[in-house]
Amino acid sequence: MVDARRFVAQSFGNSTGRTDFAVLAGLAQYGAVSQAILGRRLGINLGDLVAVLKRLEAKGSVVRQQDRNDRRRNAVEITPAGRVTLSELEAAAAAAQDEMLEPLSPNERLQLVALLQRLVEHHRGYQHAGDAVTPNEGRP
Repeated sequence: MVDARRFVAQSFGNSTGRTDFAVLAGLAQYGAVSQAILGRRLGINLGDLVAVLKRLEAKGSVVRQQDRNDRRRNAVEITPAGRVTLSELEAAAAAAQDEMLEPLSPNERLQLVALLQRLVEHHRGYQHAGDAVTPNEGRP
């Protein structure tokens, strides 16, 4: 069995790249959002997410500030530096994907992508309990 995580880890060159990529991509997609909602949307435990956000904030990739609508929450947003980092991580992910899919012909790759998109579309309305998003809103 192929371990896709190995390809990704090798491509990112560190153990935090995959999580950083997920968080930065989520912020790029959703915009400024509360930590709790981001964690639910990405399926990341809130405690783990806070640690990732602290690391990304120290690097200047995200900013966290008090939510204007609810002072009890922190809103998180990707920075221009975070967008540069995301672009670098996207290139690394593409390299990992190319390596993993190397045995497939271009036509087979297209077929695989089409099938995966079909699965995603089928499950697009899935909603975690407590997530304020309505079905089909903001889901990858």
